[in-house]
Amino acid sequence: MSGLWLGVAIAKPRFGHGITPTGKMPPSTATLLAAAIAKSIELSFVTVFVAFLGQVLSRRALIKRSRGITISEMSMRQWVMQPGTMITHWETVRYAALTFLGMIALSGALIAMLYTTASESLVAPKLKMGPLEHRVLYGKVTTSFANEQHIQQNCQTPISEEIDPDYSGSTCIAIEHSGEAYHNYMQYLSNWTDSIARGAGSDDLAKRPAPLAMLYDNTTVQGSWIAVENMTEISKKYSTANYSRIVINVTMAMPHAGVFGAMRDPLNNIMQPQDLEGLGQYDVQASVPSPITNVLCASMQEEELTPIVFSKWPTGNGTSTNLTGWPVDFDIPTWPDWLNSTTVDDLFGFGEKYGRRPPVFPKLPVAYNTVLNVTGWFADSIYLLATSATGDYTMCSLRASVTTKCSTQYHASLSGGTMNAHCEDPKDELAYGKSYGNATEGVVNKDWATVAAEWAKSLSLNAGITDGAASNARLLSQLISTEQALNPSLPSIAEALAVLSGCTLLLSSSDSPFIHFWNYSTTVATLKEPQYQGFQAALRTKDYASGGTQQWQGIFYVVLFLTFATNVFCLVYFLVRHGLVTDFIEPQNLFSLSLNSPPSRALDGACGSGPEGDQLIMNWHIKMDQEREHFYIENGSGPPSVKRRSTRPLDFEMDTSPIVNTYTKLSSRHSSIL
Repeated sequence: MSGLWLGVAIAKPRFGHGITPTGKMPPSTATLLAAAIAKSIELSFVTVFVAFLGQVLSRRALIKRSRGITISEMSMRQWVMQPGTMITHWETVRYAALTFLGMIALSGALIAMLYTTASESLVAPKLKMGPLEHRVLYGKVTTSFANEQHIQQNCQTPISEEIDPDYSGSTCIAIEHSGEAYHNYMQYLSNWTDSIARGAGSDDLAKRPAPLAMLYDNTTVQGSWIAVENMTEISKKYSTANYSRIVINVTMAMPHAGVFGAMRDPLNNIMQPQDLEGLGQYDVQASVPSPITNVLCASMQEEELTPIVFSKWPTGNGTSTNLTGWPVDFDIPTWPDWLNSTTVDDLFGFGEKYGRRPPVFPKLPVAYNTVLNVTGWFADSIYLLATSATGDYTMCSLRASVTTKCSTQYHASLSGGTMNAHCEDPKDELAYGKSYGNATEGVVNKDWATVAAEWAKSLSLNAGITDGAASNARLLSQLISTEQALNPSLPSIAEALAVLSGCTLLLSSSDSPFIHFWNYSTTVATLKEPQYQGFQAALRTKDYASGGTQQWQGIFYVVLFLTFATNVFCLVYFLVRHGLVTDFIEPQNLFSLSLNSPPSRALDGACGSGPEGDQLIMNWHIKMDQEREHFYIENGSGPPSVKRRSTRPLDFEMDTSPIVNTYTKLSSRHSSIL
């Protein structure tokens, strides 16, 4: 049994669902059972070891040519059975501990004292984080990335389609967009405030506050700035001889929100924190694509905006635009007309060359206002035009895709969780691009533009069409860059728009594939029944397992090993010796032997206070009166200060001992190391 216990300690098995408060065995029962088994092993070890000591000492005392045994050696069994006697009778330890058998007995005593503690440290089940396990996990796929219809259908609202068949879903999702976006935005601005107060501002995008979001109200999401560019260089590239253009180009990656649901799917059989009364947790790194938003902002002069501002067109001069009529009621050329060319076509990718029509804005917004373009034909982006307090104009484009350069990391606990996009790490073997080597990078997703249109309108980003002076627009316009570099003391309008749009990426990736494309029917964007899709992941879970929780506890392996080794040694000894002799060291046997032996001067004065000093190392032999076949104990050689026993003839009759034959065999043997 001690060998099995040692094996469990070395193997460190994890019990998973086997030990949970509501599972097959509650933790309290498992702990009690482990303690009971450990105690039984300890008791059996003590029994076997004491028997071993008794056999060794009894055989030595019976062998004529041996040195016999001493009183200090007789006390060895007490070291194991009553460890405290090593302190109260320390002299016996002093004389016997340095012998070979004494060292074995001393180690046996220490083993007996520490075995239960060692078992509790290395075998008893306890909550601990397991090793990193690479496996394939599965999640349900229901819809394609950024499916606006699916997103609206899953929005929770008491206003059903029966009550409001036209706007139930869009109204609900607009409220969700605004609530999530503003919450994330305020947390991001708060982090900026702290950064400024610490003097930690930087013009390096990678060192500026990271984008934040919230998922299901209990999971903090942290994005990552990727594909970082030198804003000064790109600004100079697109400047003209007469105008120093300011260009800010940022790309934000968010983790794949579908990982959250996959970790809770019963198919993956992952222990959840609530399964362990809130004490459980786990970490996972999933090799899945990450949704990204690219926000490109460029300053423009009024004359540069004329080709894309309707009120500046000859047909629109003097026309008053409004929210309800724009752009349906206005004469704007439709596809396949590529509209007017601009000075920023190459920067934003406008025109037939790039397959993208430029936006058309209803008017130039007044200071602290913004207007939108979200209705372009076959548009893959949405556009915003903002005016600063000084009357400078900035146009921004927002578009989304998925990247292969990231993996999604998720930590779950009862109090909540954290999820982040781990990107552009050359050492990350779980980056999606390494799992799916031929994945295409940077393909713009046109469906996201529809999602982003609802998001932008819910944030009043088009209030400038009526000079609405929305608070959000005012703050964004105050973040317009005034230099051809990032301001170390303020976020840019591009960063702010990216953070505000983060919630759309999480909504768009929920229930979407764990690969970078829709691998189901191209005519159906939503499946009737969810389908499982696998992905590579590295997982660490916290559950009940054997093994130590601290590195120093490894020292207890010595105790478990010595217990097993000593048990094996004792077993081999018993098998080699072919049978047992009477254990004369047991109190009842020693009492009977001593009482029926003649007195000895070697123990003069010991009858009242017990033996001491040299009396403890006097050698004793067990002999037999051949004539009467009677056993008695007699002292042998000892220190000079101890007189040899004075022996007088046995002048009384005794019954014949039943172990005469055993004595005859043993007494003729030579002494052994034990």
